[in-house]
Amino acid sequence: QVQLVESGGGLVQAGGSLRLSCATSGRISSRRSMAWFRQAPGKEREFVATINWSGGSTDYADSVKGRFTISRDNAKNTVYLQMMSLKPEDTAVYYCAANIEYYSGSYSAGYWGQGTQVTVSS
Repeated sequence: QVQLVESGGGLVQAGGSLRLSCATSGRISSRRSMAWFRQAPGKEREFVATINWSGGSTDYADSVKGRFTISRDNAKNTVYLQMMSLKPEDTAVYYCAANIEYYSGSYSAGYWGQGTQVTVSS
């Protein structure tokens, strides 16, 4: 069983910061690759950031590189997305995902959370 529960979304002013959390089920989750995706109004779901099981390797979408940081605390079975210098374009539902694969230039996931809304006001 894999369960992912996001939290930390909300309303923030442009230029501000927000940290999202994703609680995962069981210690087996500590060895799963994890990622964050987002879906903005009227747009398709897109990849944001990913992290391997140990936390030693990460990758980011160009649109968030240098502003967002993905991390994990395996002892707490939790993955984080620290978002800084937020822009209105970052407004979206953010989804936590597990068991990440990269194929043909894109990321996919085997498990998904329910999503948490992030709204950046201008």
